[in-house]
Amino acid sequence: MIPLIEKDSLEQIKNFQEQKLAELLQYISQNSPFYKRLFAGQNIDISKVKTLEDLQHLPVTTKEDLQEYNDDFLCVPQNKIIDYASTSGTLGDPVTFGLTDSDLDRLAYNEAISFACAGIAEGDVVQLMTTIDRKFMAGLAYFLGLRKLKVGVIRVGAGIPELQWDSILKYKPSYLITVPSFLLKLIEYAEAHGIDYNNSSIKGAICIGESLRNQDFSMNILSNKITEKWNIKLFSTYASTEMSTAFTECEHGVGGHHHPELIIVEVLDENNIPVKDGEIGELTFTTLGIEAMPLLRFKTGDIVQLHNSPCACGRNTLRVGPVVGRKKQMIKYKGTTLYPPAMNDVLSGFDNIENHIIEISTNDLGTDEIVIKIAAKNQSSEFLQEIKDHFRAKLRVTPKIEFASKETLNPLVFNPMSRKPIRFFDYRV
Repeated sequence: MIPLIEKDSLEQIKNFQEQKLAELLQYISQNSPFYKRLFAGQNIDISKVKTLEDLQHLPVTTKEDLQEYNDDFLCVPQNKIIDYASTSGTLGDPVTFGLTDSDLDRLAYNEAISFACAGIAEGDVVQLMTTIDRKFMAGLAYFLGLRKLKVGVIRVGAGIPELQWDSILKYKPSYLITVPSFLLKLIEYAEAHGIDYNNSSIKGAICIGESLRNQDFSMNILSNKITEKWNIKLFSTYASTEMSTAFTECEHGVGGHHHPELIIVEVLDENNIPVKDGEIGELTFTTLGIEAMPLLRFKTGDIVQLHNSPCACGRNTLRVGPVVGRKKQMIKYKGTTLYPPAMNDVLSGFDNIENHIIEISTNDLGTDEIVIKIAAKNQSSEFLQEIKDHFRAKLRVTPKIEFASKETLNPLVFNPMSRKPIRFFDYRV
């Protein structure tokens, strides 16, 4: 199930997107209070925007814009809204998104072609190990996409390894949709209870929320720890509530594939100028085909690299590489630029570590200070030194590391008000 446009030439894809961009600009200039005001205030003539390159002449939209003027982004009356979703609020106040009936159809189509990219097909059964309630768009999107693919869905929800294994052994799903670190808990439970997990029905897992790969697409420590024990295929997927679109890996594992019918992608530098090919920058997108809350040049805060070479799967679309980090989470520490995913990856290499958090604050000199608190089975000074040596080898710097109890860290990481584990706490001034 590869949409024909994804096999088209780059020129055909570009022409298609430029036509859809013109339609979007007309639509938001007529229906979005926010963009009407923005275009009028900056004397923007949308008729002059004819190519993707012309996007540079338009202003960007930020998370702060969405938070401050949330309702002004709505392009339809309230009685057209069928579903209300909200962002997770990882880096600020949550934002509400309304979806029309048409938007829900688009969401289902996006996930259907994304799951098909990973090899899921009619006749498969998939265990959904994420929440579908609490205004969580992704859980709903997964269900709608799988339904559109005519795939069986087992809605188990998050957590509880015993319940997950009961369901796997009873319904025999072929794929899981889950946070990858939870797969380690499934393995641990299976080993403790005599479950032969390598002879289960599971062929693969669509992994959300955590990175599986290094920047060269090699498997990172987390994915290696999983696959060294469990012979299943792992697929990474990247998405957000704001874009209502996913970038999912195919079987070749070289980045999340772009769906040009649904979204225009740019990677921008600090001055909102597109970076050169192969350089990292902030992923910025323009949505296509959204009725209720379309976005123009929305800056995600995620630092990524795009890949433009054709993929062996037959798609000619660009691919989004693993997220380097969140722009607001960038840390300057002793002259080195760090992002939390790199530190998480170092800590994932230690089986002895049961949980951890990363705290960032501003010290008396006005620079960034890092404190990593870990819950470990072995809290010896020798183990602490081993962790520090590993940080120095991998990241060239050693942050302050302290031992803490699981009882202290678990409520912080697994906050019942959050849909994702929280390991990064930013207290900087």
